[in-house]
Amino acid sequence: MSKISPTHMVIIGSVMLVLGAVLPFLMVMKVFPSTFFLNLISYFCQVLGLFLGMYGAITIVRINRNRH
Repeated sequence: MSKISPTHMVIIGSVMLVLGAVLPFLMVMKVFPSTFFLNLISYFCQVLGLFLGMYGAITIVRINRNRH
């Protein structure tokens, strides 16, 4: 069993997804310069946030299904 709870996984995944969407918006608005490194960070935030949130949600469903 992992040390982080499934609910926290969903929350962290959601924050990462929002960060992955806000960073490109700020780059388009010229708040941040569009660099390769920042684009890469934004992409990985979106991908890892999606997988982490989905894994947390699936774990919550599995725990609740086994409870009932």
